[in-house]
Amino acid sequence: MSNQAIGMLETRGMVGLVTAGDAMCKAANVALIGTVEIGGGYATTVVKGEVGNVKAAVEAGLATLRAVGAEVIASHVIPQPTDLVMSIVEKKI
Repeated sequence: MSNQAIGMLETRGMVGLVTAGDAMCKAANVALIGTVEIGGGYATTVVKGEVGNVKAAVEAGLATLRAVGAEVIASHVIPQPTDLVMSIVEKKI
């Protein structure tokens, strides 16, 4: 069974998006899959890596967003995503 995970962090505004992505990549050994602009200023940053690293990255991103006063909309980690879920996420980004 794979020990991979996908982590998502949704915020509002470009400053939060860039700051969170930077913090996530610096905090843990994860790969930034990309970002998705949803509209209305909302955007999601998506990372992948080993489950523990992804959890640490999302927590670091959340802490950074809060520190700069950015609005956190949602965050989630999907441990061991199926190949189908992974392919859908990678196609959307």
